[in-house]
Amino acid sequence: MQVEDIKVFIPSLDYDKSISFYNQLGFNCDYVTDDLTLCKNGECYFFIQRYYNQQLAENLMLQICVSDIQEAYALAQKSQYKTKLSEIQKEPWASVFYLWGPAGELLHITQLNNPQL
Repeated sequence: MQVEDIKVFIPSLDYDKSISFYNQLGFNCDYVTDDLTLCKNGECYFFIQRYYNQQLAENLMLQICVSDIQEAYALAQKSQYKTKLSEIQKEPWASVFYLWGPAGELLHITQLNNPQL
């Protein structure tokens, strides 16, 4: 099997709020259907779905690799729809902060020391 792409479907507690949250982080969100929105930034894509399951949402984690952790952090700080935000932490492999979205999903915003990882 040759995999060409993988896209995650992120649940939303409040569909419009989730779309606004990801727009504030720099994603372009485009209508697909009344229950599905495609969000993109560069060559990276995911879906927001008009569906909520608390256990799924609160256990969903995404790593979002960025080229400038400070720029990403500034956008995250400004977001009115985040539910929680950690400080930037230095790890041996990267700089990272943790951002919880409006449905409880956890984003690992990461600037890798070696972008090949």
